[in-house]
Amino acid sequence: MRILVLNPNTSPEMTELVMRVLAPLTPAGITLKPATGRFGARYISTRSAGAIASHAALDAFAEHGADCDAVYLACFGDPGLMALKEIAEIPVVGMAEAACRQAAAQGGRFSIVTGGERWGPILTEFTAALGLDGRLAAVETVAPTGGDIAADPDGSIALLAEACRRTVERDGAQAVILGGAGLAGLAARVEPHAGVPVICSVQAGFAAVLDAARNPPLKPVQGDLALPAAVPNVGLSAGLARLLGER
Repeated sequence: MRILVLNPNTSPEMTELVMRVLAPLTPAGITLKPATGRFGARYISTRSAGAIASHAALDAFAEHGADCDAVYLACFGDPGLMALKEIAEIPVVGMAEAACRQAAAQGGRFSIVTGGERWGPILTEFTAALGLDGRLAAVETVAPTGGDIAADPDGSIALLAEACRRTVERDGAQAVILGGAGLAGLAARVEPHAGVPVICSVQAGFAAVLDAARNPPLKPVQGDLALPAAVPNVGLSAGLARLLGER
C-alpha cells in the first residue's frame, strides 16, 4: 500500500521534516511517497499563498498520485482539500481536518496553536466549514511562522507552551492542537507544560489517512465530490490537464 504525502509548500526541508516524523509511525507494508509543491510559497502563511497552494496540490497529485492508494495533504489549513477529494478516486485526508476531528472526538472544546499571525481568521473559517465552530475555543497564533519554528524547534518550545497555557486558562480549552507541518514532532515536548492533551497535527492526520487507506470510503458517483466532467483547460501542466481532461 502506497500513500502520497503531499506538501504543497515548496520547501523540501518541510517535506523532509514531515517524513522524519512519520517514518517511525509507518506500519510494515506501507510505503510513503513524498511530493513537494512545484510552485508557490516556501511556507504558506497567507490567504494568497494558500490559494496558490491549492493549485500546487492538484498539480502535485496529478504528477505523483497515479500509483497511490491514499493522499495525505500534509499542510495545516489543507489548501485544495475539497478539490482533491473531488478529483481523486482514492481517499484524501487533510492534516487540519483530521486533527480537528480528533480533538472534537475527545470531548469538550479545543484550541489551535500555530505559527503566523494571519492564521487566526483562516482557521476559524476552516473549523466552521467542518461544522466544528461550536467546539473551537480559540485559535492562538505566535509571531514566528511555522517555517521559522521548524528552523529553531528547541528555541520555540517555551513560546508554544506559553501559547497553549494562555488559551487553556483564558478560553477553557480542554485540548490543544499544535498545528502545522513546521511544528511536526513538538507536541510531546509541549504537552507536559500545557496542562491538557496536546495533539500533533502531523500525527493525527497520518493516523486518519492510514485508516482511510485500509477502509476507503465509497466515492460519490454523483453530486458534490463526484468526479467532475472533463472540461477544456488552458495553461495547466501536462499532468493536470490530462487528469482533468480524461473522464
